Amino acid sequence: MKKPRVMKGKISIRNYLQELKLRDKVYLGMEPAIQRGQYNLRFYGSYGEVTGLKGECYEITLKHGNAKRKVIVHPVHLRRANTP
Repeated sequence: MKKPRVMKGKISIRNYLQELKLRDKVYLGMEPAIQRGQYNLRFYGSYGEVTGLKGECYEITLKHGNAKRKVIVHPVHLRRANTP
């Protein structure tokens, strides 16, 4: 969750405005410069699937242990997963 010193406070507009499609696989990686739309820290590093849109945030379904969880996350905190 820590950024290099020269990148602190800077955000990528591309990541901030990215659009995802339903059923996209995503990786939850925190952007510390923006606090709104953050998820609970226990889900950091998890992979999930986009299941909906709420305002400008996405609803992500992920598996945590044996339970399925729904998390609402701003797109700046999401990365597309590398799937073949």
